[in-house]
Amino acid sequence: MSNVREAAVAGTFYPAQKERLTNEIEHYLKICSDEKKSELIPKALIVPHAGYDYSGETAASAYSCLEGRSHEIKRVVLIGPAHRYALQGLAIPKADFFNTPLGSVRVDTEAIRSIVNFKQVSTNSMAHEQEHCIEVQLPFLQTILDDFSIVPLLVGEALAKDVADVLDTLWGGPETLIVVSSDLSHYLPYDRAQRVDEYTVNKILASSSLDTFHQACGAIPINGLLLSIRRHQLQPKLLKLCNSGDTAGDKKMVVGYCAISFAGEDTHG
Repeated sequence: MSNVREAAVAGTFYPAQKERLTNEIEHYLKICSDEKKSELIPKALIVPHAGYDYSGETAASAYSCLEGRSHEIKRVVLIGPAHRYALQGLAIPKADFFNTPLGSVRVDTEAIRSIVNFKQVSTNSMAHEQEHCIEVQLPFLQTILDDFSIVPLLVGEALAKDVADVLDTLWGGPETLIVVSSDLSHYLPYDRAQRVDEYTVNKILASSSLDTFHQACGAIPINGLLLSIRRHQLQPKLLKLCNSGDTAGDKKMVVGYCAISFAGEDTHG
């Protein structure tokens, strides 16, 4: 019998009704459809993970880069910070499938077997059970891609090298996409958040490691990705930068969001 990780934040972070969810995602993607796209398919993306009312359009600006190339991507490595569980290293779930209102997504158990013996990797379904940072990416991927599997990874206390070594093992070729799920600054006044987030994004674009979780909740996964993209000589591109004060929240205390793609002439490893 298959082990299924059921949707935990449907109805809160995004709509629980299939039709409404589909319409909302298509709305965000349509907004981004006229934006100029690179001719190179991204190998990796940084995408926010707030509720869709807040960061859905920013997420769509990343995922819209994949439109027209959906047949190429067969595996998505999804990696983000553990928000609700004190975790050492990286955690994989026992699940065979992740469910959303749009259906089931298969976990790539073969890929997981390739990293399960890393000392920094453990199996921990409890860490995944209520975590939103991976789940909120799935409906976008289900809408954009044809047939794909996922490698879901949560990161706690870890070194950037711990993350990069796992990503390099899973790197693959054009069939593999890496998605780092992270928001930027949290609960700063609007003007200060803009300054902090611009500084953070400029560091990422310069492939310079982040210093603190205050810059991005996914600082460790981002730093691991930056180490990997330096090894593979990929170039970053900022797609969108905003905060909750620009979308569905007030400007007293905001959360920052960005979408960044990483691509290169040779993404085969």
